[in-house]
Amino acid sequence: MRKISADILYPISSNPIPNGVVIMDEQDRIVAIDARKNFREEELEIYQGVLIPGFINTHCHLELSHMKGKVATGTSLIPFISNVVQFREIPQEQIIAAIQAGDEEMYREGIVAVGDISNKADTAPQKAKSNINYYTFIECFDFLQEDWATKTHKEYQAVYQAHSNTNGNKKSYVPHAPYSVSKNLFQLINQANPDDCTVSLHNQETLDENLFFQKKEGGFLDFYKNFDISLDAFRATGQPSINYALEHMNPKSKTLLVHNTMSTKADIAVAHQWNPNCYWATCPNANLYIENRLPNYQHFLDTNAKVTIGTDSLTSNWQLSILEEMKTIQKYQSYVPFETLLRWATLNGAEALGYEQELGSIEVGKKPGLLLLNMVGDTFDRDTKVKRLA
Repeated sequence: MRKISADILYPISSNPIPNGVVIMDEQDRIVAIDARKNFREEELEIYQGVLIPGFINTHCHLELSHMKGKVATGTSLIPFISNVVQFREIPQEQIIAAIQAGDEEMYREGIVAVGDISNKADTAPQKAKSNINYYTFIECFDFLQEDWATKTHKEYQAVYQAHSNTNGNKKSYVPHAPYSVSKNLFQLINQANPDDCTVSLHNQETLDENLFFQKKEGGFLDFYKNFDISLDAFRATGQPSINYALEHMNPKSKTLLVHNTMSTKADIAVAHQWNPNCYWATCPNANLYIENRLPNYQHFLDTNAKVTIGTDSLTSNWQLSILEEMKTIQKYQSYVPFETLLRWATLNGAEALGYEQELGSIEVGKKPGLLLLNMVGDTFDRDTKVKRLA
């Protein structure tokens, strides 16, 4: 048995415990939670700092890890996407090595589960042997071309089959974004998934996305034109993009909406009315990298939204660290309470990915991983680091 104690323990699912003690068996499963006063000092591993469960990264593109530093910052989403697709001829061994390095970086950073977007099978071998649990989202898009939907979905079946759903890993088909998925493809995705899965969607990441659906205006018109893809059949809905997506997604599944940079309280309310099991993944460093802006987190606090945290990919971030994402939120929108940030980084994410029975909180019977943050109080500084204890 290990008996681990620190200045303060945040179980997440219950109140913080000053000088709390976590007792774990040989498999790092929690058998008891106690207070330091009930033990002799020599019985304990005592640390200075904050004890928390392992982090959940609800949005990543591990397969793009080889793109680190290759795309300029601050370009906005549409130029960013256009730049990414230009990098086609990358040696496969370089891609695989970067995937392994990205997985290892996330493990060092205390991440115990990841919701990972996959358009290819490149990450499947690493996920099968990783110490991290992966929920792989096989991401489909047909550029709003209804007659491409069947062929597109069939092509992604090979990617789906390549990814394992054993050893704690899971998978489902997901749509990319409202502006890139036709009604027919939404329907095929719904039919392929069980109701009890999680489905992610890139949502309202840029102003142009809403303009496209509300008025058929904005940067996506030139984006499609540059790829010689017709939008003749597309009709503006007069509503934000999220309304189109929710109309065609399955409300019985858990829904993980990602980025939400432009989401308003009205948008959040619409989603909650459609499906109370909505989760909202924020990737603040990626938002700054691409768009130079952040979501208004007050909207999510005011609506009791279940927010989670992701890193996005190394194409749009400087590292794969949930701690660094939390630091960014606290730096720029410091009104978000520290305990709320911790819940976003742990239990909310575990629930969104369906890992809450094992991960996300420090509770008897769970094996959530145990992390130490070397900090005093509830304010991060540049030297705050994470240390994996279990």
